[in-house]
Amino acid sequence: MIRKLIFVFAVFFVQALDAQQNLARNPILYADVPDMSMVRVGDTYYMSSTTMHMSPGLPIMKSNDLVNWKLVSYAYDTLVSNDEMNLNNGKSTYGRGSWASSLRYHNGTYYVSTFAATSGKTHIYSTKDIEKGPWKAQSFKPSYHDHSLFFDDDGKVYLIWGAGKLSIVELKDDFSGVKTGTEQVLIENASAPSGNGGLAAEGSQLFKVNGKYYLFNITWPRGGMRTVVIHRADKITGPWEGRIGLQDLGVAQGGLINTPKGEWYAYLFRDNGAVGRIPYLVPVKWEDGWPVLGVNGKVPETLDLPANKSLIPGIIASDEFTLKKGQTTLPQVWQWNHNPDNRLWSLSQRKGFLRLTTGRLDTSFLLARNTLTQRTIGPVCSGSTMLDISNMKDGDFAGLCLLQKNYGLVGVRVEGDKKSVVMINATAGKPIEAAVVPFIEKAIYFKAECDFTNKKDVADFFYSFDGKDWKTIGTQLKMSYTLPHFMGYRFGLFNYATKNTGGFADFDFFRISDQIINKSPGL
Repeated sequence: MIRKLIFVFAVFFVQALDAQQNLARNPILYADVPDMSMVRVGDTYYMSSTTMHMSPGLPIMKSNDLVNWKLVSYAYDTLVSNDEMNLNNGKSTYGRGSWASSLRYHNGTYYVSTFAATSGKTHIYSTKDIEKGPWKAQSFKPSYHDHSLFFDDDGKVYLIWGAGKLSIVELKDDFSGVKTGTEQVLIENASAPSGNGGLAAEGSQLFKVNGKYYLFNITWPRGGMRTVVIHRADKITGPWEGRIGLQDLGVAQGGLINTPKGEWYAYLFRDNGAVGRIPYLVPVKWEDGWPVLGVNGKVPETLDLPANKSLIPGIIASDEFTLKKGQTTLPQVWQWNHNPDNRLWSLSQRKGFLRLTTGRLDTSFLLARNTLTQRTIGPVCSGSTMLDISNMKDGDFAGLCLLQKNYGLVGVRVEGDKKSVVMINATAGKPIEAAVVPFIEKAIYFKAECDFTNKKDVADFFYSFDGKDWKTIGTQLKMSYTLPHFMGYRFGLFNYATKNTGGFADFDFFRISDQIINKSPGL
């Protein structure tokens, strides 16, 4: 009898464990995908997000299950061409560029809008084919902060925007600007339900469900945490009544999405240290005409949705830099830090390599053009590359970085006829040369390993001459999410000149993993 009970218990335990493993887990994406906006068309979901100063920008992701996503498009290649976006004359637009977008589907057309202090405008992009484009771009002044694009049943199109005091304006039929005289205050103090002080209500996203209007905002009351505030009204102009929608773990800012089966979820994000702002899904039930978020007011660890797969290769991916048939540009996972100079990079000048050529002199890594980036992911990840440095010139510096204001990097610096492996650590906000190792080889491997577990937020750098025997170099980078960059850490490949132009570095590959290995002894 005892043996039978033990057997039954063991079977039950295994079945329960299998059931847990087949469920989705929060966070849905352990990567920097903030300010999400989402639509469902049939049984397919699309999501836009913020990548600010990166180019191309305004990424579009696709999913069939709300959990596993793949990058499929960008709304624009270039937000605007000015000194800030081009990293010219010592200017940059870190932490700015385009912010929180609003993705909508209306009468067979996809629309995604955003705003930018960098351009001083509101931008609206539209397409019939969200995955392949082309995208039509329109823009107008002013830059409407954290706005929600909304198509009403009567054919009118609105923007709702602001912080604390929320306003509404009607758009012209051709999206070329706003209709004169239509601007009005929508909610005088949208922060009131969570208490005043701290971050005023912003991040507006408006929805219409069963004839009622629901407006989602994020607040951060003083002494509290990021909070979801929801207002509802029978008419778009009000009156509006508000309440706290969710106050748990700081998971906030987002909106509503439903499944073909009629299930409802709120898509939200959470600040999670150096990896960035990461997406969560929270189940929603409807009670008395209100969306009720969470399970007993809490963000659940598991969801009754398909299990999470690796973010590789949907959100990040390795790249051998081999052009496939019909391929003319880089895979969707890549973004340039600011606008690139497209004359100075190539996938065709040397087969199977990414060539980064210098075209001007720079004195700062953060102001150098043509740094090619991908997101880091949690809880751990590593990125590695190999580069041929035989055509670098005196004063050139090329290698692998972890990009944020407090960056870290390992690279090759050429000084006259001498070469050195250099590790730079900017943990404290200023770059410090933590190690300089002379060498004579013409090719070298670099690797960076990141540990975001429980916001540990540390990274180590390595170099190798054969890709097998890795040596640690320099000091451990303590990563921190800083507001001047307003973005999670990114892997980056870079090459810039300080004395002469025209040198180039050839990167053979970039390989990314969601694991880290035991470190070998350093120097």
